[in-house]
Amino acid sequence: MRAETTKTFSASAAATQCGHVRGNPVTRSRTAFRAARFLGVVLGLATSLSLHAAGLPTVARADESASAPASTPEPATPGFWQDAVGEGFKSTAQSVSLESGASAGFAAFGGQVRHDLALASLSYGHMLGPVRGVDHWYRGNWELRGELFTGAEFSPGSTWGVGLTPHLRYHFATGTRWVPFADLGAGVTATGERAPDLGGAFEFNLQAGAGVQWFAWDTVALTLEARYLHVSSASLYRPNLGLNTIAGLVGVTLWF
Repeated sequence: MRAETTKTFSASAAATQCGHVRGNPVTRSRTAFRAARFLGVVLGLATSLSLHAAGLPTVARADESASAPASTPEPATPGFWQDAVGEGFKSTAQSVSLESGASAGFAAFGGQVRHDLALASLSYGHMLGPVRGVDHWYRGNWELRGELFTGAEFSPGSTWGVGLTPHLRYHFATGTRWVPFADLGAGVTATGERAPDLGGAFEFNLQAGAGVQWFAWDTVALTLEARYLHVSSASLYRPNLGLNTIAGLVGVTLWF
């Protein structure tokens, strides 16, 4: 009888203790939190697997994104370059130049007076083809240019001049922002210069020059040029001794 009473008391105590545990609000909160966390993990895994199966990017972990180096996009090269800056021009490249400077005259080739001039020049150019002489030191491009120039003599007299000249220019591809060139031109000139070296308003001009362009920006270059200028009438007028001068010009060129 005592044994049965003891068993009954133990069973009742265990049931009572279990009931207290199940009914404890703290225990219920912990159980609910664990269940919610487990459900969140399951949903996260399911979402990641679904995105991977669909070929969509998944969100990287914070430590991975922090350690991954940021990629910097390379700047685009303007479309008129064959490859990179200084590697030569495409056949479609065009330019507009504005230059000014002064010249020192010299008496030579029959001329008797030194004519010093102030000059200004506006020109347009277009490439004649792709890069020539690939894998050679003279690699570069031929360019056809049209120039409108004007000038005024300031020594020994004071007079005017204006000319229109087509040029053939060769640009050397150096692979740098420094692009040297050589230039030849022949055109027509109107001038107020007269005897003893010239005899009429209509004259011809011959030009030869060399210089360099420094591309301060990808599409804008600063130009420095030395040029020989000869003016005469090819014996259309008398006298026809000719005007000879060496000019130094600086300017800016816009490429597109």
